[in-house]
Amino acid sequence: MRLKNWMSTDVITVTPESSMMKAAKLMKDNDIDRLPVINDEGVLVGIISDRDVKEASPSKATTLDVHELYYLLSEIKVKDIMTRNPVALRLEETVEKAAVVMHEKRLSGLPVVDENDVVCGIITENDIFNVFIEITRVKDGGIQMGFRLPRVPGALKPILEDLVSFGASILSVITVYPQGQEHRQVYIRIAEMEKSELNKIEKSLNENYELMFWLRDNVHSIL
Repeated sequence: MRLKNWMSTDVITVTPESSMMKAAKLMKDNDIDRLPVINDEGVLVGIISDRDVKEASPSKATTLDVHELYYLLSEIKVKDIMTRNPVALRLEETVEKAAVVMHEKRLSGLPVVDENDVVCGIITENDIFNVFIEITRVKDGGIQMGFRLPRVPGALKPILEDLVSFGASILSVITVYPQGQEHRQVYIRIAEMEKSELNKIEKSLNENYELMFWLRDNVHSIL
């Protein structure tokens, strides 16, 4: 899944010459914790985070009066505290790669740039959540089932064929390969059906495959 199809394109940015106070206000007003820093051509030159702002701000124990404090803060520019050469991803790279980078580097978001390093968007934790929600189809409810299958070609095919033969509408299929295990785990979601038909399907799957669980998913009941 390419970043260009899932990233947020309405990116709030600042320039190196912007004041730290302006950057702090933008982050607070928009409930975000980082801003891409761009030059006059829109090229990414840095990142400023709320942590950068906090670390650069005077301690509450300062002896400065309010006027001195305001003057000091107004003099601090984004370029003075931003992180230069920040991690960024290209438009054609994947959401999956973004998730790994964000997880490994403990980042809540990454700027997305084109071939000229011009900022085109930003991918955030919330965008990653949206991808997961969409590919699992969890909002559609239905029944989710989990199988433990051998790591051999074709092991999933008969299960899908059986579901189709029962008239089930398959919403999503996700395969996970746990590290160090000889088996894989497959999670299938099907649309809601008559209870009697679901009972037949569950019984058949239990008899013919290693069915780890069978549950009804309804996120709307707690939203």
